[in-house]
Amino acid sequence: MTPPVIQTEGLTKYYGRSRGIIDVHLQVEQGEIFGFLGPNGAGKTTTIRLLLDLIRPSRGRARVLGLDPQKDGVEVRRRVGYLPGELALYSDLTGQQVLEYAAHLRNTVPQKEITRLADRLEADLKRPIRTLSHGNRQKIGLIMAMMHRPELLILDEPTTGLDPLMQQVLYELLEEVRRDGRTVFFSSHILPEVERLCDRIGILREGRVVAVESVSGLKEVAIRRMDLVFESPVDPEPFRAIPGVREVSAAGATLHIAIQGSLDPLIKVAAQHPVRNIVTYEPNLEEAFLAFYRREDGGQATAP
Repeated sequence: MTPPVIQTEGLTKYYGRSRGIIDVHLQVEQGEIFGFLGPNGAGKTTTIRLLLDLIRPSRGRARVLGLDPQKDGVEVRRRVGYLPGELALYSDLTGQQVLEYAAHLRNTVPQKEITRLADRLEADLKRPIRTLSHGNRQKIGLIMAMMHRPELLILDEPTTGLDPLMQQVLYELLEEVRRDGRTVFFSSHILPEVERLCDRIGILREGRVVAVESVSGLKEVAIRRMDLVFESPVDPEPFRAIPGVREVSAAGATLHIAIQGSLDPLIKVAAQHPVRNIVTYEPNLEEAFLAFYRREDGGQATAP
């Protein structure tokens, strides 16, 4: 049985009296794209820095690729590709010089792989870093993280500064990593990209992991919307009394309904009338995420 690529147990970090993360338990498997989701300040970057031994935990432990980052930090970083959230590069060097320097340090990077990634991302490698836009510097950072074909790719807010076309190219590259059987762990607060890419999602809130779900599992807590089209107008009041129904409005012979939870009681009430059609609308991840936060707050919505 293949061991987890990332495993943490009770991982905790305090900055003096300030909270970083508290008792984080995570398990990321080989070959998956795992999204680490939460609002800014939730502790996503702190977790990543602990995994790479860039900072030390207050308590708890982590294993990365079966290794202890505190004892085997050099080996972990050799086998991992990392894009930090705040990327710093040598400003007087060109993109090509920065990548050649990084490749020399690793001693395992063929130039053709740098060229391939640069072509895919349309990265300008000839200009000094100081003259590049934020998005073009981000491309250099992505190439540096991916060029040695790491077993584990850790990305902190990877699409920052990228235009929509380059975001799509990055998504394609990450899916190629997954098809190779390698693993991606990336933090984000952008819900559509998490929905687009991830096999599973960890939700971080105020330093604590409050859920680890598949995208489909997270959507199960969302409010689903549907239209029930009957042969003739029906009384909406019995539908409002159904457990889980949040909204009901009538337009002629159609009822517009929002429901959370099981559809079985709704279908049984609807079946008491001749039904012409049922139109359902798939909840997106943003609706699911907000629904999850409402559940955690006992019904009061909290925006991410």
